[in-house]
Amino acid sequence: MPLPYYVSPEQMMQDKAEYAKKGIAKGRSIIAMEYEDGVLLVADNPSSSLYKISEIYDSIAFSGAGKYSEFENLRKAGIRHADLKGFMYSREDVTARSLANGYSQSVGTIFSQELKPLEVEILVAQVGESDRPNEMYRISFDGSIFDERGFTAIGGRAEAIQVYLKERYKNGVPTLKVALSLCVAALESVTNQKLPLEGLEVAALDRTRVGRKFRRIPPAESRQLLA
Repeated sequence: MPLPYYVSPEQMMQDKAEYAKKGIAKGRSIIAMEYEDGVLLVADNPSSSLYKISEIYDSIAFSGAGKYSEFENLRKAGIRHADLKGFMYSREDVTARSLANGYSQSVGTIFSQELKPLEVEILVAQVGESDRPNEMYRISFDGSIFDERGFTAIGGRAEAIQVYLKERYKNGVPTLKVALSLCVAALESVTNQKLPLEGLEVAALDRTRVGRKFRRIPPAESRQLLA
């Protein structure tokens, strides 16, 4: 545009928000749900080589929706931050809350100061040890952070999935079998088609495991759970 010109801060932020939302809506959805032994994460991801759900630390998982290259850079930065903090202090000092706060500051700074915002929505989950509660934090494209309970969804048709799960997620923590079937049904409800298990990425933070709590659930095991 020829100088001089002026765009109000409100209009600029609104344009950035619409741009980011469109980019995130193009991606596929990811669901995180608490179950009796931890946190289940299910992503609509037909790619067998590009993961949307990954481990960040011993009991912490990361998932991202939107532009892959952007949330992959955030994932790597989170791993470096967690490793450095665990090495300098204690492994117990690395928490999902501290990581979520760091992500919130970074994403929010880019949204407010850079011309192009990040087209990402991310989720950080931590399984609670023994009787401690699980933690799930959803970080939006503008740095807003949400402390979730029970279940949450990011990317794609996240709002429709939230409505679907709110109507069907009962009080009390479900088993892994029930949680997986509910997540798959929610994803199928917004795509209006049957999703093959090979096109789903499934992982869990399992508190019953010794050491690292993160594990991937292959399609064969998912098929047995849903049988």
